[in-house]
Amino acid sequence: MNYFRFILVLFFTSYLAACTPIGAVIGVGAAAGVAAYQERGIDGVARDVKIATKIKDKFLQYDHKLLTDIGIEVYEARVLLTGHVADEDVRATAVRLTWQASGVREVINEIIVTPDGSIIDTARDAWITGTLHSKLTFDDNILAINYAVETVGGVVYLMGIAQSDAELERVKNHARAISYVQRIISHVRIK
Repeated sequence: MNYFRFILVLFFTSYLAACTPIGAVIGVGAAAGVAAYQERGIDGVARDVKIATKIKDKFLQYDHKLLTDIGIEVYEARVLLTGHVADEDVRATAVRLTWQASGVREVINEIIVTPDGSIIDTARDAWITGTLHSKLTFDDNILAINYAVETVGGVVYLMGIAQSDAELERVKNHARAISYVQRIISHVRIK
């Protein structure tokens, strides 16, 4: 696990130094190291990034507001869509555009149709996600790099690969312990 933490620290610090040529090289190396350490490997990460980029491009071509209202997580060619939209037509359009991106195997539609939502909710959701990422990273019994986390309206969405049922339960317990978490929805597969 110490190797994992080293790679993770290197990965995040590379963002700070990426403005320099040396920082950019370190950033690329750290990203490759993190990708290699993930269960899905470098090829899987590259494929998922490519799919996410295609989806974002489709959203952007249709309406740039989709990118601000809808979160996109891609893991093993499975796409998790989250966020708040004003009506069902926008929700359906997001799903349709997502399926148009080549390589998508599954679309998990967790987009909520509601006129509500606020900046406070968005800030709180970001805080929940960040707090959970921290808890997972520093838990020696969890391979945190294999999880993607999104939070919308206090609902925590999990994607990724768990090493065991016990590890996934630990992840969920960390999420439950965070203030303002309403519920947890897992789309994690067990290795």
